[in-house]
Amino acid sequence: MTETQSFDLVIIGSGPGGYVAAIRAAQLGLNVACVEKRTTLGGTCLNIGCIPSKALLQSSEHYAHAQHGLGAHGIKAGKVSFDLDAMMAHKTEVVDDNTKGIEFLFKKNKVTPIFGTAEIRSAREVVVTGDDGTTQSLQTRYVLIATGSDSALLPGVDIDEERIVSSTGALELKAVPKHLVVIGGGYIGLEMGSVWARLGAEVTVVEFLDRITPGMDGEVAKTFQRILKKQGMTFRLGTKVTGAKKLKTKVKLTIEPAAGGDSETIDCDTILVAIGRRPYTEGLGLESAGVKTDDRGFIEIDANFQTNVSGIFAIGDCVPGPMLAHKAEDEGVAAAEIIAGESGHVNYDVIPGIVYTWPEVAAVGKTEEQLKHDGIDYNVGSFPFSANGRARAANKTDGFVKILADARTDRILGAHIIGPDAGTLIHEIVVGMEFGAAAEDIARSCHGHPTLAEAVKEAALAVGRRTIHI
Repeated sequence: MTETQSFDLVIIGSGPGGYVAAIRAAQLGLNVACVEKRTTLGGTCLNIGCIPSKALLQSSEHYAHAQHGLGAHGIKAGKVSFDLDAMMAHKTEVVDDNTKGIEFLFKKNKVTPIFGTAEIRSAREVVVTGDDGTTQSLQTRYVLIATGSDSALLPGVDIDEERIVSSTGALELKAVPKHLVVIGGGYIGLEMGSVWARLGAEVTVVEFLDRITPGMDGEVAKTFQRILKKQGMTFRLGTKVTGAKKLKTKVKLTIEPAAGGDSETIDCDTILVAIGRRPYTEGLGLESAGVKTDDRGFIEIDANFQTNVSGIFAIGDCVPGPMLAHKAEDEGVAAAEIIAGESGHVNYDVIPGIVYTWPEVAAVGKTEEQLKHDGIDYNVGSFPFSANGRARAANKTDGFVKILADARTDRILGAHIIGPDAGTLIHEIVVGMEFGAAAEDIARSCHGHPTLAEAVKEAALAVGRRTIHI
């Protein structure tokens, strides 16, 4: 017998977009259910994505710093070793704490979590099938799809999550690979490659394009690759992967030049496939519900996050746009507010992107390449961390801050940072751009001394050709 419950809003997916939308909708007085097919809340980000990867990045960074960074400060640590099992245990504890945190927030805000696989029967009904086969019919006024994304697949390279892994398997390796090949030179591949390189793996990055981090500012990308090479990574750019074969003790990866040419093989013991993400909408019943998707499988929505079916909305990685957790969160808040009868809005021009390697890389707004392509006249101001007192004191002088401003109005159009705490520093520019700031507004704002943030001020000063410290 199918159990029936009634809600104002049923959200499918409890990742950053889904759980934030659920909490905001509940704050606005809606009776909300949130359906999750995993046994824990939090979606990909908290369980097998953002949070566990940052835990391993932090742990491996501590290890690398203890090995190579303490001597400059006069600290003699002797031979340093690591305990991989302990690192993994810390990662698991961080994940558990975060998922339990969402459970607490759901209870606090009276959101009903429902575990199982959801199928949309109509804009007014979602059927959930539990692991035990029992079904629940959720009657609702609105449906919000927040099912996120999954790792993109590469023909000829079959993922087994043991020797050929996705980002999920890369978080669970039982030992440090001798040779890890990362297919894809984007954010995820470089982050996970950094983790295992710090712990002793030889890491080769194979990228189809002739550069890493496509879409990133070109100057930053070149600097980024140079620093990663200094850290021991090898790059095979302009290279196409044609297949992978598992042997008894190794994996043979077959590659060839992307422009055409002779093939060759790379011997390794682990391959990470990190060529991007694809929307996860499998089994949702979108076709039978009449919900349209584009040719890449993304759900089509209007300016109010509503699909072509009235009453069914969608946000996050399963709709077009940057596939970022914080973008999904902002969309979740906006969609919940619209569903509740209020106004909601996301400014897509000021969504930051961050790579959590060392050094960190962060960006917001336009790149120089985009501005040139669009024919926009701009001024650029740049300032190196090597000229920043706090960075020198910390012995973390790689990288720079770059600010791009409209040549006529001085309004900030974009900013790009590679260096220490770039992911934190970028948010000064994010807030500034949200309020339409000019570079001069940043330049004339008092910044504490000595701080890394002074590099942002100096870059803003450089837009007007009036830096102080270089």
